[in-house]
Amino acid sequence: MGALVGLVGGAGLFCTWWACWAPDERPRPPRRRSRRGEALRDELVQADMRGVSPAALATAAAVCALLVGLGVLAVSGSPVVAAAFAVIAAVGPRTLVRARARARRTSTREQWPEAVDHLTSGIRAGLSLPEAVAQLSVRGPVELRPAFAAFAEDYRATGRFGDCLDRLKESLADPVADRIVESLRLTREVGGSDLGRLLRTLSAFLREDARTRSELEARQSWTVNGARLAVAAPWLVLALLASRPEAVDAYDTPTGALVLAVGGAASVVAYRLMVRLGRLPDEARVLR
Repeated sequence: MGALVGLVGGAGLFCTWWACWAPDERPRPPRRRSRRGEALRDELVQADMRGVSPAALATAAAVCALLVGLGVLAVSGSPVVAAAFAVIAAVGPRTLVRARARARRTSTREQWPEAVDHLTSGIRAGLSLPEAVAQLSVRGPVELRPAFAAFAEDYRATGRFGDCLDRLKESLADPVADRIVESLRLTREVGGSDLGRLLRTLSAFLREDARTRSELEARQSWTVNGARLAVAAPWLVLALLASRPEAVDAYDTPTGALVLAVGGAASVVAYRLMVRLGRLPDEARVLR
């Protein structure tokens, strides 16, 4: 009787342990990514750096900061000045990615109307939606062809139009592409005969939007360039002074370090303010 009670008690303790510590095999909801992480991934895709992860970009920033800091320290002999330029160098990779992504967004913005026109022509010619989208890999704009070629291969391999559209959106990471993809998806699932009219209206809207943004960016480019020059000028002067030990000795004191810290903070705030006032806002991906 005692052995039976002990066996039952042990089984109960084991069940309690299993309920508390056993791995939960139920499907978990997907983790939501932060907005900054999603924005960084979109910028990497738009900059044609799909093979670069955010962690690799952070590593590149750390390496640039280390190399520049050591180089400035070897020239000037001032740890404070070297730390200041190391911080500036750490922002370099992210700034390069943003500039390249912005340049490619500007160039593709002018090519989307042509892509929509080719898509409209294919649909009017009697092609199915997957065939009309796949033909953009041959007849579409050059910069957009690799993404549509990947869509064509993906659709031939799987035959799942919806999943292929999702991967196309991820490979393009563009708000215009999101609108086009969702229009195609809605037409495929619901049906209707107004897709051609919708695409023609979208093409006209995209042309007008690209023309308007080009004019505004041309008029406001002097504000952005002035902000960059105003921020870079003091640090260029500091770089020239770094080769003179008698001029750098003033920054090796607590007061000198405080001056550099306050100057760096003022440069960041002024630059962000001027850029925000002078640059047109980018369209967000609401149909992600």
